[in-house]
Amino acid sequence: MNETKTDFVEIFQTIRASLQPYAVMGFDNRVNSETTYDLWSNKNVVIGGKKKDEVFFASVVIQKSYVGFYFMPVYAEPDMKQVFDEDLLKLLKGKSCFHIKKLDELLLSHIEDALAEGFKIYKEKDWV
Repeated sequence: MNETKTDFVEIFQTIRASLQPYAVMGFDNRVNSETTYDLWSNKNVVIGGKKKDEVFFASVVIQKSYVGFYFMPVYAEPDMKQVFDEDLLKLLKGKSCFHIKKLDELLLSHIEDALAEGFKIYKEKDWV
């Protein structure tokens, strides 16, 4: 059964559950609250010629009119958009924020695929 979630708390909790396994794969939480969950790599890296001691990976945040899925690999690696499913890409607003108002199993699987691909890119770039 493909149940569609429209409750923002449920959507947030579902996406957070998909992000949580990455917290033991080289990422840390800065915020883990009832409305925000994020993942950062604390690795010293050079990106675009600039030294950084952290790299943002992803977060999920309950906003006023949507649940924001912020996903930095899509910004850091524009070619990554090619691996996204069209249904997920339609929700991309701005450079790295997806506005989620409804979540079903198919969309969740697209988000999980994107996370796996983003993680692979971060590993290849030695950012995590």
